[in-house]
Amino acid sequence: MSGSPQQPGPDVGPVAGPAKDVVRPDPFRWIWYALGGGLPARFAPWVLHDTTTRTWAVRHVLRSMTQLAVPIALVLLLVPGEFWIRGMAALGGVFLGLFFSVAYMPETTENRVVRAGYPAGTATAARDRAAQAREVEESVRRRAAAGRRAERYRARLGR
Repeated sequence: MSGSPQQPGPDVGPVAGPAKDVVRPDPFRWIWYALGGGLPARFAPWVLHDTTTRTWAVRHVLRSMTQLAVPIALVLLLVPGEFWIRGMAALGGVFLGLFFSVAYMPETTENRVVRAGYPAGTATAARDRAAQAREVEESVRRRAAAGRRAERYRARLGR
């Protein structure tokens, strides 16, 4: 990979540098990050990995659920009324929050990457390259399977 965390560029792959350069934040910093806070520069490769790995959408939804946990807990604990009414209000808030979160998922993750010090478009480009590589691998796999089926068919016909 040609980019490094200190000099990110548009050619940065899904993980900047070797896997050993990716430093995970501790749980408290991750919660801060999930709530929208920034991380120190040494976590920049992890932020890029977090927003470009194959499970980036699931990770985004988990961050969104972390953000929603505080207001939902406050609604359940502090709003007067029967619990089922508070629960339904909280559930509606979760659905609405997740709807908007998923609707703006690419923009939100791109913003996290920009705050980590990478140029705008880096995460999207990395995800696109990874998807293209997966498509090439899948194409090779399917061609090989088709070749094996053709060989079995020819063997059955005696050719």
